[in-house]
Amino acid sequence: MSDNGQSYYQTDRRSSIRNFVLWEMMRGAGWAASVIIGIVLLLLSIYVVSLFLPEESKNAPPPMPYSQIMVVDTTAQV
Repeated sequence: MSDNGQSYYQTDRRSSIRNFVLWEMMRGAGWAASVIIGIVLLLLSIYVVSLFLPEESKNAPPPMPYSQIMVVDTTAQV
């Protein structure tokens, strides 16, 4: 039974389709909101963990010292 006392068989086809489409859109919006909230919570938790790290770890050199290759300019010899 619906709010106004009509049964499913007494409602017209147009309002049934409209209610179905509205319900599906709201369900999709709920799933999208839950995914976005999950991503935000993941990023927030990574940030909170980074607050507990010591300051030296944030300014440390890269773990692979040869990851930054410096090109030596041989044409500017004096």
